Amino acid sequence: MKLISGTAHRALSERIAEEIESPLANVEVTAFPDGETFVRINENIRGQDVFIIQPTCPPTNQSLMELLIMVDAARRASAERITAVIPFFGYARQDRKDQPRVPITAKLVANLLTSAGVHRVLTMDLHAPQIQGFFDIPVDHLYAKPALIGYIRSKVPDPSGLTVVSPDVGGSKLARAYADAIGTDLAIVAKHRVSATMVEAMNVIGDVDGRDVMLVDDMTETAGTLCAAAEILNKKGAKRIYAGVSHAVLGDMGRQRIRESAIEEVITTDSVPQAHGEKVHVCGIAPLLGEAIDRIHNGESVTSLFDV
Repeated sequence: MKLISGTAHRALSERIAEEIESPLANVEVTAFPDGETFVRINENIRGQDVFIIQPTCPPTNQSLMELLIMVDAARRASAERITAVIPFFGYARQDRKDQPRVPITAKLVANLLTSAGVHRVLTMDLHAPQIQGFFDIPVDHLYAKPALIGYIRSKVPDPSGLTVVSPDVGGSKLARAYADAIGTDLAIVAKHRVSATMVEAMNVIGDVDGRDVMLVDDMTETAGTLCAAAEILNKKGAKRIYAGVSHAVLGDMGRQRIRESAIEEVITTDSVPQAHGEKVHVCGIAPLLGEAIDRIHNGESVTSLFDV
């Protein structure tokens, strides 16, 4: 086995390497003066099982291109098998034509990865799970649910006083999975999106009065949806408001909104380096990804990793 890290999230790669006691390969990633990426693998990987760890997080295009170049370098170095470990899969929201004359970029990214020479993809909490079907190669799709639920149970030990809330109708399936795993009720915030950065929350379907709530979403960038939902939940009488988010790709606007919101704590994973800030608690996913890499390498099942 050979672990190769891109530059998008070196810290996560180091934690994964430590978890499975396999050092990161010596790889040089530099840029030419015009911005072109250059990759050189400084050790022999011929006939090896190679895992390239690179979330395609901001700067998204740079991270994606770097991943493709590393895959090509590994393929030309005669690696036996190349697995792209993509904790956060960028462009996943562009999974369908919802307007005239727009691309389905998630499918394009799947084609690029396959054409570059990827044999297998390991990812976590895709924005649209059906993206797995865009690939003609195996996709192992992990979930952050076990890590996030473990932490919320430590904050709210009694599930009878907790309600899981979806911040929009589209996320109700994900929220239902969390509610079933915890053994509690589900509520939904009906919202209206004004623009890419502005969300106007409308109403709450379900009972949250006098209860702790956990908002559940797969990702957040500007935190507009979460904070608008938290505001209306607060008005409806919710007590403590938590948010469980698989990928917190936060910028300055998102961190400011969370800091000023009614949310007590945002629980997220370290799938991207942007997951930090005031009122943000990060759960490590290196053990989960490390175990999955180990099992894939040894030809074992990864199904039990979904258990809460």
